[in-house]
Amino acid sequence: MPITPDALKPIFPMEIIRQEVSTQKTIAIPDEVREAYLKLGRPTPLYRAKKLEAKLKTPAKIFFKREDLNPCGSHKPNTAIAQAYYSMKEGVDVLATETGAGQWGTALAYATQLFGLKCDVFMVRTSFEQKPYRKTLMQLYGAHVTPSPSQRTTFGQEVLKKSPEHPGSLGIAISEALETVVTSKNAKYSLGSVLNHVLLHQTVIGQETLIQLAKNDVEPDVMIGCVGGGSNFGGFAFPAMERKLKKKTNTRFIAVEPDAAPSITKGTYAYDAGDTAGMTPLMKMYTLGKEFIPSPIHAGGLRYHGMAPAISLLAQEKLIEAKAYSQIKIFDAAALFAQTEGIVAAPESAHAIAAAIDEAKACKRSGERQTIVFNLSGHGLLDLKGYEDYLEGRIT
Repeated sequence: MPITPDALKPIFPMEIIRQEVSTQKTIAIPDEVREAYLKLGRPTPLYRAKKLEAKLKTPAKIFFKREDLNPCGSHKPNTAIAQAYYSMKEGVDVLATETGAGQWGTALAYATQLFGLKCDVFMVRTSFEQKPYRKTLMQLYGAHVTPSPSQRTTFGQEVLKKSPEHPGSLGIAISEALETVVTSKNAKYSLGSVLNHVLLHQTVIGQETLIQLAKNDVEPDVMIGCVGGGSNFGGFAFPAMERKLKKKTNTRFIAVEPDAAPSITKGTYAYDAGDTAGMTPLMKMYTLGKEFIPSPIHAGGLRYHGMAPAISLLAQEKLIEAKAYSQIKIFDAAALFAQTEGIVAAPESAHAIAAAIDEAKACKRSGERQTIVFNLSGHGLLDLKGYEDYLEGRIT
């Protein structure tokens, strides 16, 4: 069953459904959400990576948008705040969700406490064990956090019966969150990526970026973002993509995914469910199959079997490029970024850094003075176990 408003009614608030299927060019941001964005630190800064440029000896200019400076440490609150606000306005008591690395769960926990809701998070078991302080942060914001697969749901019990040591996946965690919603009173589901309304909320990133570049009389030649489900890349790239579709720019767009979950580079463009149990409506997207279980890489937020339908369509039409990188490649890039710009990036964001470095090296070889802009979607200060493994040679 493809996505229709009726198919979404049991799980989402009505305003979210309206935004999901809207054909409006713009949708106004409520004053309460604007105020929350201001407290969060919006607009976020755009910096030039001059020390990285110097280290690479490249003629390229490298800029990065900082989405890591808010209390949650990532871009995720841009949609979490909006979803919690609309849920509060419609009298919802509880928002249930999944989380991979914990960035989304943290953002929703933060947003629900702003608007007086309860938050129920199913965290992929691999990340639950790898990143214990993400769990702690969610709990500090008042959320209930459960490692997935769990004994709390029928589907989780089925998974554990077949595989007691199952590492979990975002698809399984989504299934558990959805089952919780449909079996609970006055609860709704909140999604951190993939769907149209999520990418819509995230376009605040790209809108700010274009204004900031214009103030400095800069036109981006390349825009880069990491992709798991696609929310930060879509939010960063879509405002500029509109300019490309109107032939006002020749900007290239690069979506970077892990080779452990290469949905665009190796997946099939087909209708598939967004969760492992097949509870969601079908979506046309690049997918590795809803039962795909990626290896337990540290970039837990990118361990998803499918890609946002809107991004998938752009990839199918060759309007964006896709690259897949190994875990060691992205940690190498993150280490170089830390040693030049002084910022420890999330492993997810390090995928964008790696691609930016490759583009800058290509400019060195060709002599082109291109402008490369990437989205630093989150910090890695709660991912230090991954960096410890990298420094001690346990990452391959």
